[in-house]
Amino acid sequence: MAKKRPQTKAKRPQITDGEIPVVGAREPCPCGSGRRYKACHGRAAAHAATELVHRPFEGLPGECDWVALRELVPAATVGLTLKDGLPEGVPAVTLATVLPMAWPALRRDDGSVMLGLQNDTSSGDISRDLADILQRALEAEPGTPVQGRRAPADGPRLQDLLDPKGAFEPEVHSGFEFWVPDPENATPEVTASLERANAAAIPTVKLQGVDAAYWCETPEKNHLRWVMPHPEEQLLDALARLHAAGRSSLGEGTRLVGSFRAHGLTVPVWDLPSGVTAEDVEKPAAEFAERLAAALTTDAPLTADERRARGGLTNRQVTLS
Repeated sequence: MAKKRPQTKAKRPQITDGEIPVVGAREPCPCGSGRRYKACHGRAAAHAATELVHRPFEGLPGECDWVALRELVPAATVGLTLKDGLPEGVPAVTLATVLPMAWPALRRDDGSVMLGLQNDTSSGDISRDLADILQRALEAEPGTPVQGRRAPADGPRLQDLLDPKGAFEPEVHSGFEFWVPDPENATPEVTASLERANAAAIPTVKLQGVDAAYWCETPEKNHLRWVMPHPEEQLLDALARLHAAGRSSLGEGTRLVGSFRAHGLTVPVWDLPSGVTAEDVEKPAAEFAERLAAALTTDAPLTADERRARGGLTNRQVTLS
């Protein structure tokens, strides 16, 4: 029998971690290790894709409003300011709660970009996913939507792309007509999507006297949902103190009924009689903000009544994200 020739292994080029592309889980890892991607560098990529970022909008101007527009407000838009300015051919970048056909983003015919906020994302970091979509929308051909994908684990986040000093001033709309600058030329699919969205939209108004508080109207009663930036435990203690003292309402017939958890922030919720409008609750909300500010400075142990009030509030807490 002929002797087997000794095999020599060719020296593979070295690739740094930051240069390794994403491939199929069962394919050989591009780093040259000889292992499958899922057992090599894909393991870190999968971990990065599933690791939940507790407060994805932390550090952005208007964090509380980001949370509200993501979870609570049907139709709203906000102009975004990019850290490096607008690229040539892009006259504006606008954040929208929802886009037609649930598109993640849209490069309009005039070159402007609209970024959808209320879309499913592929990883545990909404900020990184949105930044990836935004970057691709800025480079897309005018008149085309941008689809979602798994963002690179080392890609930028919104905090890297947006100007930290830029204003974040949501404009709440009664419907989704902002989708269609030229209704006569809208496609049948977009027109149908617009009609469905308008039919499902809950009337919502942003209060002017306090930050990130949104009134909404439902068939049986109205509500005020107020996204607050304070640490959860401190906020719940303060709310419990006010609730036990009978000072947590926003006027006759209103009551604090619980709260949401959303993206690392707490959102107290009040039930309002159906006749109470957003304008009616402006002054009571401003007065409540003063009472809450005082209660937040108190660090004395909770009394028995306050502990019971806190337990009730905690039991009526719902996590949205």
